[in-house]
Amino acid sequence: MHVPHILLINPWIHDFAAYDFWAAPLGLLSLAGILRQHGLGVSYIDCLDRFHPRAPETDPRKRHGRGPYRKTPISPPEPLREIPRRFSRYGIDPEWFRKDLGALDEPDLILVTSLMTYWYPGVQETIRTIRAVFPEVPVLLGGIYARLCTDHAVRTAGADRVVTGDGTARILDLVAEHTGYRVEPQFNPGDPDTFPSPALDLQHRIPFVPLLTSRGCPFRCDYCASGFLDPDRMRRSPEQVVSEIRYWHEEHGAEDFVFYDDALLVQAEEHAIPMFEAVIREGLRVQFHTPNAVHVRAIAERTADLMRTAGFHTLRLGLETAAFEPENRKDRKVTEAEFIRATAALRKAGFSPNQVGAYLLAGLPDQTVTALEASIDTVLASGVTPVLAHYTPIPHTPLWEKAVAVSRFDLTADPIFTNNALFPCWPRFSWDVMSRLKERIAKGKTG
Repeated sequence: MHVPHILLINPWIHDFAAYDFWAAPLGLLSLAGILRQHGLGVSYIDCLDRFHPRAPETDPRKRHGRGPYRKTPISPPEPLREIPRRFSRYGIDPEWFRKDLGALDEPDLILVTSLMTYWYPGVQETIRTIRAVFPEVPVLLGGIYARLCTDHAVRTAGADRVVTGDGTARILDLVAEHTGYRVEPQFNPGDPDTFPSPALDLQHRIPFVPLLTSRGCPFRCDYCASGFLDPDRMRRSPEQVVSEIRYWHEEHGAEDFVFYDDALLVQAEEHAIPMFEAVIREGLRVQFHTPNAVHVRAIAERTADLMRTAGFHTLRLGLETAAFEPENRKDRKVTEAEFIRATAALRKAGFSPNQVGAYLLAGLPDQTVTALEASIDTVLASGVTPVLAHYTPIPHTPLWEKAVAVSRFDLTADPIFTNNALFPCWPRFSWDVMSRLKERIAKGKTG
């Protein structure tokens, strides 16, 4: 029987701004690992590839694996024509993409992922380009946009099928449905320790290694879709995680490891702390980063010391607001005393203010600039760095209906209006306000 050839594609980003802050399509590369484990032919094209062979040479270890995407100005979508900012395609040149597609044998099935809901124009262009080269090959679209805005994706994305739900549990059935090729699964979808490693080696370079040691989050923050996307909590064993770290470090020279967990430090005594202790015990000389943020409540002196000794270099704390009064809380996770205790523990462990940042959401419904300024001052006084995170209204979250009600845009009409660069829930937004807030942070750090 013919063994199918599956092509997996990470699409372009269309936006006012984009930067590779340790962003890798881990879900897509995990599917590639499963497909390869089961003997299928696998090809991968990353439209965001900063290390494409036709791109200028760049050091993958610079900035600990982060870096700017290739940027090409393009016309914005019609609803954004009046926004006075430059709109761009981020990622490889379209001609490079067409040549990469044309160099492949025709695949039997094409899988395209998606990320932010308002990045769907990049998904549309990606699928149009695929169709021009492989008009008869079925294209399946999955990922975050496909799951959060399914009806819109079905109507507009151009895929033959929009896949919702957990792709790892369904991938072999989907291949069978579209190619007729069936194999018995060699892993248990309910046990993440049985999954093969993500196929990171399909990338031209491995600037960093994304780590997902757990899925799901016990908290249900008003602004977050984690509970919708991953309703069940699943954890890998600490031993299996450390084995993966050792493999990528020793076999591929990886030095920077990035936790993608939504709740890395939850039940730390059973999960995170044994991982950190094993990394220290084995003498692994690596660096860790947490762009998805860690829960403040779990950070005590012992945890902070272990993270520092294990090699944590970039820490982001999930604060969201330092307006600690109950009526102002959106996250229900952190008290003022817990925040003060955590930041003191991190300073005592030796973390510098430049290494530790506390996310503060900017642009929440009913949020005032005065309240945000007060939160900035509170974080600065704690000895860590405020990091402004622009609020994105997300369907299927508790805050969605309120966001729809207060927004100056019709958020339900088009996901494009949820773009956080628009600050859609601040009726009188101006970039002068944001400049003033950033200046406040800069002065606070130097003062």
